[in-house]
Amino acid sequence: MNMDRDIAQSSSQVYIDEGLRQYMMRVYNYMAGGLCVTALAAFLIMNTPALAALFFTISPAGGIIGLSALGWLALFSPFIMVFAFGWVLSRGSIRQVQGTFWAFAAVMGISLTPTVLAYTGASVTRIFLITAAMFGAMSLYGYTTRKDLTSMGSFLIMGVWGIIIAMLVNLFLQSPGLYYALSVLSVLAFTGLTAYDTQTIRRIYASGDSSDAISRKAVAGALSLYMDFINIFIALLNLFGERR
Repeated sequence: MNMDRDIAQSSSQVYIDEGLRQYMMRVYNYMAGGLCVTALAAFLIMNTPALAALFFTISPAGGIIGLSALGWLALFSPFIMVFAFGWVLSRGSIRQVQGTFWAFAAVMGISLTPTVLAYTGASVTRIFLITAAMFGAMSLYGYTTRKDLTSMGSFLIMGVWGIIIAMLVNLFLQSPGLYYALSVLSVLAFTGLTAYDTQTIRRIYASGDSSDAISRKAVAGALSLYMDFINIFIALLNLFGERR
C-alpha cells in the first residue's frame, strides 16, 4: 500500500513538473516573441522612410529631429496599454489578451526607435547581449532558488515607482548626474525584479488550471519579464552605449 501510494505521488509530481516546464516555456516563448516584434517594428521604422515620416519629423539630411503627433501618441501608448492590459486580461478573450500583448510589443518598438538611433549598431548589439546574459542569470536564479523573494520584490517595486517619479522631475531639472544615478538604480531594480517576477510566475502555476487560465497566466508573466528586459536594456544603453 505504501509503495503504491509512493508511486502515485511520484507520478503526480512528474506530471506537475512537466506541466510547469511547459508553462514556463510558454512564458519565455511569448517574451522572446515580444522582443522579436519590438525589434522588427523598430527595424521597419528605421529603414522605411515612409513609415518614419508618420511618427517623426525628419530633417533634410534624413535624421530624426522630433516627434509627429502620431509619434507622441506612440511614445505614451505603452504606458496606457500596460494599465489597459489588466482589464483585458480579466475580461477579454484569450485572443484579445494575446493581441494586446503583441500590439504593446510593436508600439514599444516604435517608441524606442529614437533611443536606438542615438547609438551605434555595434553598441546596441553589445548591450543587448549583455542584457540577455544578465536577464538569463537572474531569471534562472528566481526559478531555482528556495528563498522567498517576496519582501525583496515589494521593496524593488516601491523603488521603481520612486525612479519613475525622479525621472519625471529630471525632465525639468535636466541633471546629468541624476540621470546617470537613475540609470544605475534602474539596472539594479529591474535585475532584481527579474528574479522576483520569475519566482512569482512559477508560484502562480497550478496543475489544475484550465488551458485558458494557463494561457492567460503565461501571457501576463511574459509581459512582466518583457518589461524587466526592456528596462534593463535601456538603462545599460544609457550607461554604456556609444552614441553616434
